[in-house]
Amino acid sequence: MALTTAAPEVVLRSGNARPMPAIGMGTAKFPVVHETTRDAVLAAVEVGFRHFDTASLYGTELPLGDAIVEAVRRGLVASREEVFITSKLWCTQCHPHLVLPSLRESLRNLQMEYVDLYLIHWPICMKPGPGVFPAKREDAVPFDFEGVWREMEECHRLGLAKAIGVSNFTTWHLDKIMAAATVPPAVNQVELNPVWQQRKLRAYCAEKGIHVAAYSPLGGQNWSGEGNAVLESGVLAKIAKARRKSVAQVALRWIYEQGLTPIVKSFSKERLKQNIQIFDWELTEDDLIKIGQIPQKKIVTAANVVFSPEGEFTAVNLSDIEIVEE
Repeated sequence: MALTTAAPEVVLRSGNARPMPAIGMGTAKFPVVHETTRDAVLAAVEVGFRHFDTASLYGTELPLGDAIVEAVRRGLVASREEVFITSKLWCTQCHPHLVLPSLRESLRNLQMEYVDLYLIHWPICMKPGPGVFPAKREDAVPFDFEGVWREMEECHRLGLAKAIGVSNFTTWHLDKIMAAATVPPAVNQVELNPVWQQRKLRAYCAEKGIHVAAYSPLGGQNWSGEGNAVLESGVLAKIAKARRKSVAQVALRWIYEQGLTPIVKSFSKERLKQNIQIFDWELTEDDLIKIGQIPQKKIVTAANVVFSPEGEFTAVNLSDIEIVEE
């Protein structure tokens, strides 16, 4: 099948990964249904996606790997090298001796010899063990940033991860990594959208040569029932109407115009097709000014996402692992 859209690509300034396609498909969906995930990835390949994001915690590495094998078999892509695959190291594996084994397990699940990008999922370390989610607060332990990053660099040196990076890191956490790094992080993947624009973090990453990828670009991850501040934004709705685009397309285009890479999650082929159609038009200067004035609100925090509300932190301070910064 012919592609409907080919995404531009971004050259990462650290590591030796192939250029990162400027939009990615996220695969976090609970509960995981293998066939549903595999078929959604195949649909995404058909409409032009070449960048796929997974993590050991998601449980979607196996169906993603199956989908890429099937895409090659069908001739949708010529080889595995045509896709850009990101996976992540979960908090219970954030111990120096567990980094490399965790990546090797991810590669077995993906049926691949390497990932294009391997990220530390959170600036949080928990006692070794199965990835329980949400985690117990008392399981949080001090993070050996230098030791873990040294092993991430070993993953890169061995060619198992073409580039390495982090996710949910604030400038404070990045300082810890940068102080220890021989190979700087190529990417920081964080919650970012028109209602959480992360200006301070973006400026820091631009200065350090760290590319920013945006998860929840359409305001997802909102489990409180309060609605979706991105998709329900009156500002974005007016811009979308004037541009004859969807609100989602306006949000994704805004992220792209900031020089960032949205990781958008949809398992609907029609929405996947719409989501990738953001590269042949532009927002106006007035649009950008209006979006820049949208009130800011963060949804994802360590306290409300990673950990259950019960219990207490006994080995770390919440302030050291929290990810709210603006």
